[in-house]
Amino acid sequence: NHTIKELEKDKMPVGKGILEKSFSSFHLNYKEGDMLYIYTDGYADQFGGPKGKKFKYRQLNDLLLSLHTQTVSQQKDELEKTIAQWKGELEQVDDLCIVGIKF
Repeated sequence: NHTIKELEKDKMPVGKGILEKSFSSFHLNYKEGDMLYIYTDGYADQFGGPKGKKFKYRQLNDLLLSLHTQTVSQQKDELEKTIAQWKGELEQVDDLCIVGIKF
């Protein structure tokens, strides 16, 4: 239905430090054609654009929503192109990890 449902996040680093509590578990209902995206904060936190500001989650979610009907390969290409244009000559500040699963 062309909407994004954002799940509550656990505010814990992955692979760093001592795990003090377990990550949350949940069940998803999905139908054929749905996309599931799992991503780190690196894409949204990347500085760039005309004013050197962060990309932000709102812009990332809007981008994912605009791409979700494309093939996973096309989405990957567009995500890479978009962040490269956004960042320009600025340094990459964090990992850029987005996993997309098409059902």
